Amino acid sequence: MDTFVAAIRRPAIQDAGVALVLLLGTAVLHDADSSVRKGVGLPIDGPWPPQLTYWWLASAICVLTVMARRRWPIAALIVACGATVAHMAVIAGPAPADLAVPITLHAVALRHRRTVSLALLGGAVVAACGWSVYVAFDGRVDGWVFRGSPEPEAELVVRKPNAATLPVPDQQPTLPLGPTDWGGIPILTPVLVAGWAIGSSARSRRAYLDEMTARARDLERERDQQAALAAAAERARITRELHDVIAHGLSVIVMQAQGGTAAFPKHPQDTLAALDTIVETGRASLADLRHVLAASGPSATHPVPGLARLPHLIDQVRASGTPVHLHVDGSPEELPTAVDLAAYRIVQEALTNIMKHTETGARARVNVTYGERDLLVEVVDDGLATLLPDEGGNGLRGMRERVAVLGGTISTGPGERRGFAVRVRLPYTGVPA
Repeated sequence: MDTFVAAIRRPAIQDAGVALVLLLGTAVLHDADSSVRKGVGLPIDGPWPPQLTYWWLASAICVLTVMARRRWPIAALIVACGATVAHMAVIAGPAPADLAVPITLHAVALRHRRTVSLALLGGAVVAACGWSVYVAFDGRVDGWVFRGSPEPEAELVVRKPNAATLPVPDQQPTLPLGPTDWGGIPILTPVLVAGWAIGSSARSRRAYLDEMTARARDLERERDQQAALAAAAERARITRELHDVIAHGLSVIVMQAQGGTAAFPKHPQDTLAALDTIVETGRASLADLRHVLAASGPSATHPVPGLARLPHLIDQVRASGTPVHLHVDGSPEELPTAVDLAAYRIVQEALTNIMKHTETGARARVNVTYGERDLLVEVVDDGLATLLPDEGGNGLRGMRERVAVLGGTISTGPGERRGFAVRVRLPYTGVPA
């Protein structure tokens, strides 16, 4: 059953079915080999009149245009119009095969632009109206049958309105019938317009559906792109967080381990203090890692780090051997979470770079200024860097990414006299709390 349904949905099968229906309807309604002969007084078994041959040839052409309308719609319409005119020219009434004209016009309106289909519709309507005018003034009676000769004994006289009887002396009387006028203006024109309107409406609907389909594809593609961008942004955020946490924690641990090893021979108590600092730093780093990697977001037992933890961070750096001076200007306010976390991570990364890249004995200064609309953070050291921070490294790049996300500004570079300076401005407005 599925195979049968798929077969009948094929355009070629559908066109063949329509053509077969038109051909059978024409044969049933116009039995030209019997009833037409009776109508003109010819015997049924008489010779085949040439008009009948022309009539069937025109019918076959009309049927073939229906089958070719999808591939060559304009050519099929022109041929169908010519075959229909041939039908009327041999003095026969309208046949189902003549419906090939509106059917092919429907295909034209469906496949071509509206200007093209309207031009062809206008041409077909003008041709139909011209034919109607011609047969109305040709001086002959409109015929619905083939022209033929009656029996010699029969005396046929056909009258036209307000016309005298036409005697035919010394000749066999004939039927003075002309081409069939089957209402070119009142009948043909509405049929042609209806065929064009259905095709044009189907074309408009198809264009609308195509547009909706394209829009749905665009929305789906945009959704996928946004998901990919969100995933990339989340990966970048996690990378920044992991870098800041691990780099700072390991830097403190390494420096404490080095100091403890150096102090062990003469000051074992300092080694124990260094080990305590290593343990505390390791636990804090692990807690930060669990927070960063947690799928359910911040935990209640370990809140998001912020500037409130800045004194503890500075104590860790001081314990590693780097003196740090903290200066806070203005009253601390409840900052947006993103700003608070970014400021803390920037200070953490800057202090980590000072511990890693400056000479022993270098001092650092951290200035935090709470403004009315923005937060100013400055981290400066007075040491001579043994290895300047790599501009392409993850540390400074992570700082810039954090600041760019929040719409702030950042400047990094050598200090006024010596050392390295990091200055950041983070706005409050436009950032979710």
